[in-house]
Amino acid sequence: MATLPHSAGSDSSVHRLTNDAKPEKFSEIGHVEDVEASHRQHVVARNRNISAKIQNPLYGLSKENLFGLADQFCNDKGFDDKKDLFQRAALLSQKPDDFESIPELTEDDRFWLRRERTNKWDQTRALYFLVIVCSIGSAIQGWDNTGANGANLSFPVEFGIAHNTWLVGMVNAAPSITVGAISAMLTDPINHYIGRRGTIFVTGLFCVFPVLGQAFTRNWQELFACRVLLGFGMGMKITTIPIMTAETAPARIRGALVMSFQLWVAFGIFFGFCSNLVFMNVGKNAWRIQLAAAFVPAVPLLLLKSNLVWFCPESPRWLMKKDRYPKAFRSLMRLRKSEIQAARDMFYAHCQLEEEREAFKGTTYFSRFGDLFTKPRLRRANLASWVVMISQQLCGINIMSFYSSTIFAEAGYNPKQCLLASFGFGLVNTIFAIPAIYTIDTFGRRNLLLFTFPCMSLCLFWAGSMFFMDTGNAARVPILALAIYLFTAFYSPGMGPVPFVYAAESYPLTHREIGMSWAVQQNNMWAAVLGLTFPSMLAAMKPFGAFYFYAGTNILAWVLIFFFTPETARRTLEELDYVFAVPVATFAKYQSTVWLPWFIKRWVFWQKNAHLEPLYKLEGVAGERTEVERFH
Repeated sequence: MATLPHSAGSDSSVHRLTNDAKPEKFSEIGHVEDVEASHRQHVVARNRNISAKIQNPLYGLSKENLFGLADQFCNDKGFDDKKDLFQRAALLSQKPDDFESIPELTEDDRFWLRRERTNKWDQTRALYFLVIVCSIGSAIQGWDNTGANGANLSFPVEFGIAHNTWLVGMVNAAPSITVGAISAMLTDPINHYIGRRGTIFVTGLFCVFPVLGQAFTRNWQELFACRVLLGFGMGMKITTIPIMTAETAPARIRGALVMSFQLWVAFGIFFGFCSNLVFMNVGKNAWRIQLAAAFVPAVPLLLLKSNLVWFCPESPRWLMKKDRYPKAFRSLMRLRKSEIQAARDMFYAHCQLEEEREAFKGTTYFSRFGDLFTKPRLRRANLASWVVMISQQLCGINIMSFYSSTIFAEAGYNPKQCLLASFGFGLVNTIFAIPAIYTIDTFGRRNLLLFTFPCMSLCLFWAGSMFFMDTGNAARVPILALAIYLFTAFYSPGMGPVPFVYAAESYPLTHREIGMSWAVQQNNMWAAVLGLTFPSMLAAMKPFGAFYFYAGTNILAWVLIFFFTPETARRTLEELDYVFAVPVATFAKYQSTVWLPWFIKRWVFWQKNAHLEPLYKLEGVAGERTEVERFH
């Protein structure tokens, strides 16, 4: 009898068959044993996937066994009245690309399954409302960054710390210091007890009142304290929002929906620069208004976020993790266009999760952080997430966000010209973030990074070289601005949205909160290092040296991404277990001995007949091999 392995101590038995299920089509015992062995092998493969296979947990099972699984699932999870639906969902989960050949599906089922392929953006209002409400609050984060950018021209003088570059850097980096030190790691227990929705709402409070408090500070210590409080809310919010979106979005457009978080950060940066220009002439207190201006949209956004608790569905996967399956199904029904889609997504995710729990059995709530560094599958996801997170800081973008006005002042611009030039940076950052909505799921996360990093490096070399031009040359600063704008144009569709999308989907459900917390903590810790060191770096290395330094770190980031970050696009969150279970040495060897020679033949020597052997072998999962080739 074909059996799917299940987690020790689990009361769920979707993966086991009752004795009543007689697999007529599996009459040969040897064939049944092969299927059982295959499933056992792929449970193990979730930690060490030497064969680089991505296997559907239902692969190879007979129709009778599938129906047995579906019936057992319904009995265990309270869906006795939906057995017919979940039987169809089981057949569809086994053959997601061959739904036209499944006679049990209704014509209405086929209509919606066809439509999700031909109209991938045709999603429910509840899904779009959830994504917008979750992501829009990140505009406050971007606005605060640019408020500090403009305020840097004034508050150090007023507080008498302009001579102390380390102190100025510490005040600017206070939110990142807080996130890197404690805030991000609080995400795990907060999510555990109050869920994704509750966490997003509660942390929104910290992003409102500390913003306003900055306007009334009397010394640098009070300003630092306000920015620390801002960091408390920011860390938990920016960690939870990508997880929430990733767990609710369909795989085909998951990247685009998760990156909406970063898109709103870009909008916030743009409006922050607009605010800096509007209030630049109000006198010596201009910096106070520039820092506090983000309070204006914060209040209505907080009221909007209160709707999240009452009107948006909770993450279905979080509910499944808590064994609240009926509520998870109701949530999926609001997030999908049809009942068959909701049933398929739940049943397929559940079967994958059961294998996932078996692969990570023995894990306790308190041992999960250690698992990130000891369990092979988790360690590789940790490495890849760390690479993309630190690469966002290695590229130098936060220097532009916090210190572009200072850089333009060093180049010879007056305060008004500095703010206008920085406004251009914010505009470019916003405009070029939009194409990522379409490219992140088609071109792929990894390919976007491999393409944009060399371009960003060249732009920074170019920008640094402009400081060798004569200061009297009128073209000096405009050309410098052009180089920075081009750098930003390459950053916005690549390194901008990818890190938080990538980290949110890299970890299994059992470790998603703690894994994402660690990744965000690393991102902000290094952001704090950059914020702290750049004023001193600017003084010691001069602007050209600082630009050359970050041009070099862009190349370093490209090398790290090439060898350590596999593609995650268009795979379900559970299928990514197999991707990250491939040993690092196997993946790195493939990139250097197979992918790179193919790339040179195809795109350097233009050999159209060059063939790329894909790394991953698909067994019963959705997705064509041609897509896999394109991503690798």
